[in-house]
Amino acid sequence: MNKREAFILSALALLAIVLAFLVTRRISFRLDMSDNRAYTISRVSRELYREMEDQVRINYFLSDRLAQIHPVPREIGDLLREYADNSRGRIEISVRDPVKAGLTGLMEQLGIIANQIETVEQAQASVETVYSGILIEYLDRQEVLPFVFSIDTLEYDLTSRIRNMVREKQREIGVLVGDPDKSWTGDYGYLDQALRGAAYRIRVINSGEEIPDELPALLVIGGAGTLDDASLYRIDRYIQGGGRVFFSVESVAVNFEQGITPEPIMDTGLLAMISFYGATVQPCLVLDQNALTWPLRTQTTGGMIQLRLIKYPFWIGIRPETGNKSHPLTSAFNGVDLYWASPLELNPPEGVQAEALFGTTDQAWLMTKDFAASPEMADYLFRREEPDTRGQRIMAAALAGTFPSWFKGLPLPSGREGEELPAMTESPRPSRIVVLGDTDYLTGIIAMTRSERNLSFMVQAADWLGNDDDIISIGSRSSPEGRLDKITDPEKRGAAMLWSQALNVVLLPLGLIAFGAARSWKRKTGGRR
Repeated sequence: MNKREAFILSALALLAIVLAFLVTRRISFRLDMSDNRAYTISRVSRELYREMEDQVRINYFLSDRLAQIHPVPREIGDLLREYADNSRGRIEISVRDPVKAGLTGLMEQLGIIANQIETVEQAQASVETVYSGILIEYLDRQEVLPFVFSIDTLEYDLTSRIRNMVREKQREIGVLVGDPDKSWTGDYGYLDQALRGAAYRIRVINSGEEIPDELPALLVIGGAGTLDDASLYRIDRYIQGGGRVFFSVESVAVNFEQGITPEPIMDTGLLAMISFYGATVQPCLVLDQNALTWPLRTQTTGGMIQLRLIKYPFWIGIRPETGNKSHPLTSAFNGVDLYWASPLELNPPEGVQAEALFGTTDQAWLMTKDFAASPEMADYLFRREEPDTRGQRIMAAALAGTFPSWFKGLPLPSGREGEELPAMTESPRPSRIVVLGDTDYLTGIIAMTRSERNLSFMVQAADWLGNDDDIISIGSRSSPEGRLDKITDPEKRGAAMLWSQALNVVLLPLGLIAFGAARSWKRKTGGRR
C-alpha cells in the first residue's frame, strides 16, 4: 500500500467515525442559514446563567410515540439543548416519557395536559394520547408550559419565565375596560389567556377605581365616550408618577352584534387627554386595499344558505414591513389585523418623543363622513373619498418622556360617592405610552380571522411598557414568507406575476437551450482544429 492509498483510507476512516458520532448524536452542530438567525437563541437567553445562583432544571415530558411520528419534538429538544449548551452548567435538560416513567398522575397535578392525535398505520387509523409539556424548576419555584408543539414562541416563553423565577418577580399588568357593554373575561378572553400564558398576573381595575402607583403597566381599552373626570384623573396621575399605559381606543364605534353601522363617539375627555399627550386619534375610519375577507352568509331564492368570502376593506392587514424596525417594540414586528380602525396624528409636546410603530400600505384611504360599513353594500360606496384621501396612515405610536398633566391647574374632580381623590404628583416622572386607534382587534373577532399575531403584539407591548426591552428582541421564530401577495397594488402584482411566468416558462428554457447550443458548437469547432 502506497502513501496515497494509506492517506485515503485514513481519511475515509475518520469520516466514518465523525458520521457515526453525528448519527448517535454524541456530537452535533447547527448551521443557521435563516434570515436574522431566526433559529439561534438570542443574547439575553444565552446570558441567563449570569443571573442564576443555583441550577435551573427544564423537564420536557414527551411521549415517545409523538417523537417517532412528528419532527416538532426534535426541534423543541434541539432548542432546549441550546439553552443547556450556553448555560455553563447552570441549566440541566431532562426528557422523559410520562407514561413509561409512571408520572401521569403528576402531570395532572402540574397542569401538563395530554392531547389526542390520530395516527394511521397499515391503512388503520387510531387515536393516541400524547404529552409534550415543559416543567421549569428553580429552587422551590416552578413554571409550567402545559402543551408545547411549536418553537415559534418557545424561546420567549422559556426566557421570560426563567428570568421571573430567578429574579423572584411576578410580571403584572392592570386592565381597565372603559366601555360598560364589554367585560375583560367576556370580550377579551383571548388576550387574558395570552398574557397569563406569558406569565403575567392580571389586575382588573374598574372605572373610577384607584390605580396602584406600583403597578408596572396599565392597559386601557375603550372608554372614549364613557370615562368620567374621576377616571381620567386617576389615569393622568398614574402617568405623572411614571406609570406606563397602552391606550386601545376608538373614535368611531361599530356595534358588531347589532348591525354594522359606524357612529362617531362623543368624547367625554379620554381622546382629548391622549391628544394632549401627543397622539390624536382622528375621527374617521381607515380602509385599505390590503384587506381581510369577510365570510358573508346570504340566502338564495331557493332558501339555501350560501357562504361567500368578500374582501372587506374595513378589516385591514398590517404588514410586517410597515413596522418601525428601529423601535424595540416593533423590531421583530410580525404584523397585526385591525377592524374599523382610526388613524393617528402625532403632535408631541415638549419633552416627549413620539414614534410611529406601524401603518397601512400606501393604498389606504379614509371614510370621514356618511359612515356606512355593511359588508353587503357595494364596494364602490366605500370608495367615495378614496381619490382625495389615499395614502399611508399611522395606526399605532409610542410616546416616551415626561408628559404634561391634563389636569394641571384644574380643580380636583369629585370621586365616586364623595370619595376624595389623592393629590397630583408634584414632580412628574418619565413614562411611556402606546396608542392604537382600535378596540375590536382584541376581541373574539381574532378567532374568525385567525389573527393570533394581535395577541403576540400585545404581549410584546406589555413587555416594552414594563421595561423588558431585551425580552422583546427575542421575537417569533416563524420564518418569513416571500410571497407575491405582499404586493398590494393590482398593477404591480400583475406585472410581478407576468415577469415570474416569463422567467420560468420562457427565459430559463431559452437560456438552457442557448447554453447547450454554445457548448455543442464549441466542441465541433474544437474538433476541426
